[in-house]
Amino acid sequence: MSTTTATTHPVTADELLTMPDRDEQGNYCLLELVRGEVRRMSPTGLEHGAICIEIAAVLWNFVKERKLGLVFAAETGFVVERNPDSVLGADAAFVSTERLADIENPEKFVPFAPDLAVEVLSPSNTVREMEEKIDLYFGAGSRMVWIVSPKRRTVSVYTSPLEVRILSERDTLEGGDVLPGFSYELSKLFAGVPR
Repeated sequence: MSTTTATTHPVTADELLTMPDRDEQGNYCLLELVRGEVRRMSPTGLEHGAICIEIAAVLWNFVKERKLGLVFAAETGFVVERNPDSVLGADAAFVSTERLADIENPEKFVPFAPDLAVEVLSPSNTVREMEEKIDLYFGAGSRMVWIVSPKRRTVSVYTSPLEVRILSERDTLEGGDVLPGFSYELSKLFAGVPR
């Protein structure tokens, strides 16, 4: 579940980086920033976590074997907008070797959007929230976004905010121009997740 934290001024990416990752009750929460407003998100459930690690592992194996760049895990922040700042933490992401050379400080958030962003839907995600994220990713240079729906057992493959192809668990997910040669049967992605 995502909640917005009230602040007196727009929060910057650098300020977000130093904020505690615990709420007032001491519970862990992931922080994202959308146009200067901090959004706190609760930990996810079994289904979400299992799908995130599966898709990240498959991407990591493919990318590492071919030395294409890096695959990032769920808590990595990407700056997708400035003034006011927006920082998103994709559930998995890929950045090509060429673009990695533009990162000056690896202790800070990645200063641009990933080539590929993967978002796994949680029960609390809204259509408006996901449309906003898709727009932010593409506006900041992402070339592909995958939206995984555990409930529907589908993956929506976006190549622009308006171009989408919805794949079922009977289909094969491909990397297109972003990860040429990548191919993964979606039945494997959902196989270990209880219905």
